Amino acid sequence: MKGFDAKFRDFPDYIIGITREIWEDRGIATLHRYYAPDIVVRSPGSVVVGNDTVIGATMATLAEFPDRVLLGEDVIWSGTPEDGMLSSHRIISQATHNGDGVYGAATGKRLEYRILADCHAKDNTIDDEWLIRDQGAIVRQMGWSPRDYAADLIAREGGPEACVKPLTPEIDRPGPYKGRGNDTEWGIRLADTLTRIMGADMAAIPEGYDRACHLEYPGHVTAHGPAAADTFWMGLRAAFPNAAFSIDHQIGRDDAHMPPRAAIRWSLWGKHEGWGAFGRPTGAMVYVLGITHAEFGQVGTAEPMLRREYTLFDETAVWKQILLQEAAS
Repeated sequence: MKGFDAKFRDFPDYIIGITREIWEDRGIATLHRYYAPDIVVRSPGSVVVGNDTVIGATMATLAEFPDRVLLGEDVIWSGTPEDGMLSSHRIISQATHNGDGVYGAATGKRLEYRILADCHAKDNTIDDEWLIRDQGAIVRQMGWSPRDYAADLIAREGGPEACVKPLTPEIDRPGPYKGRGNDTEWGIRLADTLTRIMGADMAAIPEGYDRACHLEYPGHVTAHGPAAADTFWMGLRAAFPNAAFSIDHQIGRDDAHMPPRAAIRWSLWGKHEGWGAFGRPTGAMVYVLGITHAEFGQVGTAEPMLRREYTLFDETAVWKQILLQEAAS
């Protein structure tokens, strides 16, 4: 871990450790040390540049969810300390909505939702980030539909002209990380499966997924079996049938005491012109930022299959893009 604080055993320990230090231990000021002054943080809902903005958003989140706990499930990573490392880490967040904020007046609702984030770090500092919260899970647990929440958010932010614009390639900002991950077996395998699915080759699911696969999808949806995977991926692709699909980052790992696993950051960019997960086609141009984690394995001597999948994108950001373009038409 050349260039990193000696208290961290390895890169996963660094990622999970600073997450707890910042959020649960209230070490918000450590962001001055752990985040670069000009960091670029992309989430489906916005692009934020600069550590001061990140610190302000962190404090606002903790004011709204003061008891927030972040449980690190996994860190799938690539790179070297000398050249820089990219972590794709998965978190379960538990919190109570005890303060007013971006989700409206305090409701006292107890929430649980996942986060997937890709972070580039070098010399003990994170300087580039892609962050996806399961906003669909958050708002549903508060009694909203993702569409209704997006409409209300547009209004609270000042209307279609003044509101914060969701992430698209047109407003993205370049950061220092230019890597694409690694080319190990498991990352290649997951990338191939997702590419086949997005190419309408849905046979990739029964061929690659274990019959008892465990699936975690947006909205804090837990499901099992290839048929459930088919329903999820078909619904997404059918809504954007001609959108350009891109594998933007790919990692595979085979670590001791862990199943072989992979992390893929992917995107869709195109028109909402099909019936699917987002209802009546509107023709709106939509950008979907997604991250998928997968674990592979076998029972007995069977061929290794995908046994666990965790995929996230932000349903509310998709609806916000659709609603903004409907308002402009």
